[in-house]
Amino acid sequence: MNTFSTTSCLGYRVFTDHLDHLPKTKNTVINTINQYSYCMAKKDALFKKTLHASDVLLPDGIGITFAAKFLYGKKIKKIAGADLHAYFLNSLEKKGGSCFYLGASPETLEKIKIKMQQEYPNIKVGAYSPPFKKTFSTVDNAQMITAVNNFNPDVLFIGMTAPKQEKWSFDHKDALNTGYICAIGAVFDFYAGTVARPSEVWQKLGLEWLGRLIKEPRRMWTRYVTHGFIYLGYLLQAKLKGPELETEAKNAPKTETKAKIKTAIEIEVEN
Repeated sequence: MNTFSTTSCLGYRVFTDHLDHLPKTKNTVINTINQYSYCMAKKDALFKKTLHASDVLLPDGIGITFAAKFLYGKKIKKIAGADLHAYFLNSLEKKGGSCFYLGASPETLEKIKIKMQQEYPNIKVGAYSPPFKKTFSTVDNAQMITAVNNFNPDVLFIGMTAPKQEKWSFDHKDALNTGYICAIGAVFDFYAGTVARPSEVWQKLGLEWLGRLIKEPRRMWTRYVTHGFIYLGYLLQAKLKGPELETEAKNAPKTETKAKIKTAIEIEVEN
């Protein structure tokens, strides 16, 4: 049974609670949704399925918080992947827990480890850089799973970009031995310092997307501008077809159902 609050938004069950109220069951999958991933999921049925199957789906972006207000009159708080990452690091530091980074290049992972030693010396850190390819082979997947399970982390962070990371956790969650499975994408580069996250000023203004667009216009144009207009179109459609989208959310896999098939092993991360 859920121990946290959610709201239906654009056909998805979106987390609206404090992170202290995250479930404490083994292999809890935490994904994020923003305007770009929403648009991708409209065209990618498997990605849509993985988002619906998330145990926790965080509203990562002004596009989702705006949709909640525009369509349903609900005010919800944005929780970005970077917020989730910082929350777990602070929690793990207090108790001397462990985390594992799966994804990114060996150089980025090494920078993460060095920074972790300086900022969170009580956390045991593991990492694995999978091969850079569009589709992983059976051997690739087995090596990643073995690397994670040999480390047995409290929290697994996956950084392979969406939708690859969400699909990977969906396909392999039952084979993993961890507490939380968090797809946080760009956070690997933000924390390593290989890509600068827009400042808190941009974040508080709800304009982090604009900060990233200015820093990387060529790479972010399609994500924020092209899909921004596409997303706006979906919002206007949803305004007219709201009841249908609500029905879609109700028919999606429920967290409560997924929780029943999990092993009820509480992980050690303290809230």
